[in-house]
Amino acid sequence: MEEIKGILEFMVEIEKLKSVSRQTKPVGLSRYENSAEHSWHVCLSALMLKDYANETIDITRVMKMLLIHDLGEIDAGDTIIYSSETDENKLKEQNCIARLFKSLPNTISDEYIQLWVDFEKGESSDAIFAKAIDRVPPLLHNIHGDGHSWKKHNISKDKVLTFNGERISKGSEKLWHELEVQLEEAVESGLLK
Repeated sequence: MEEIKGILEFMVEIEKLKSVSRQTKPVGLSRYENSAEHSWHVCLSALMLKDYANETIDITRVMKMLLIHDLGEIDAGDTIIYSSETDENKLKEQNCIARLFKSLPNTISDEYIQLWVDFEKGESSDAIFAKAIDRVPPLLHNIHGDGHSWKKHNISKDKVLTFNGERISKGSEKLWHELEVQLEEAVESGLLK
């Protein structure tokens, strides 16, 4: 019963992810996306795009990573990916993860902390693909939302193409090829400069 109590405490605590605003607006909406919505969106995206991974992946493991990858934002908040990540922010996220998973039974806690660390390192084929997929929704939000976040934060075409090209193509060359076409169309239409 104590284990179930700890899991329920965890479930209540992670509700706070719904209050963490991100830097992009969902397609067709005027409000900003929250981090919990993003986690759902990247999981479903990974499931739909799994067959396009460059390497063999364990989609269940990828989805678990994507469900927990932003939980550290409960304490650290969301920062735009094109800004450099600070050691201070990463430490806040890491401390949040440790705090959150503390209430869970050790077997569950250990597995999910290892998944979170694997995602952060981005070295395994699962983590590489998960990190690639993590970049897709914000691109789509901008492509189909008048480049709102790119314009607001003065993000250059070169920064968008370089950063996303490196990360996405490492996980899926085919996915990056299609996104690159869409990004070039965004440039031609003036959404991205």
